[in-house]
Amino acid sequence: MATAVDELLDMLFDMIDEAKNAPLSSEKCVIEREKALDLIEDIKAQFPVELAEAKKILNARSEYVAAAKREADEIRKRAEIEASQMVNEAQVMNQARAKANDLMAQAEQKAKEVRRSANEYCVDILSRTEEALAEAHEEMRRTHSRFRNAMGAAAAPATNSRMYDAEAEG
Repeated sequence: MATAVDELLDMLFDMIDEAKNAPLSSEKCVIEREKALDLIEDIKAQFPVELAEAKKILNARSEYVAAAKREADEIRKRAEIEASQMVNEAQVMNQARAKANDLMAQAEQKAKEVRRSANEYCVDILSRTEEALAEAHEEMRRTHSRFRNAMGAAAAPATNSRMYDAEAEG
């Protein structure tokens, strides 16, 4: 994109490039002074405009860079906050898992103890029941034996006519 200054400088360059050599010199040339001075004046006049535009572009660039930095800082801060929250959530989750594992281990241990105690209780109750049944069975045998004895005596001659009375025995 050629600017007015660029065009004026090109015109000045062309003027000098196309100028005729001075007599007896290959380094010097003859140019139209007024035309060259007018071009130089036009270039000077354009510099403030060009400089103002360049300053505007630089200011816009600076504002754009500053806005981009602010946005980048905000994004970085949000990312740090989110990362911190994720780390905190991960730590909370790890702590919760560890606590849950501990509670499960304790519950399993307690369940084992309760099962062991329940089994011991059942064995004890069954042993007592077995002993009570054995005693009741033995008592039934004795009673049955006495009853047979009493019945056997009742079947004998009428001299001894008594009936078995369990209450009288006991």
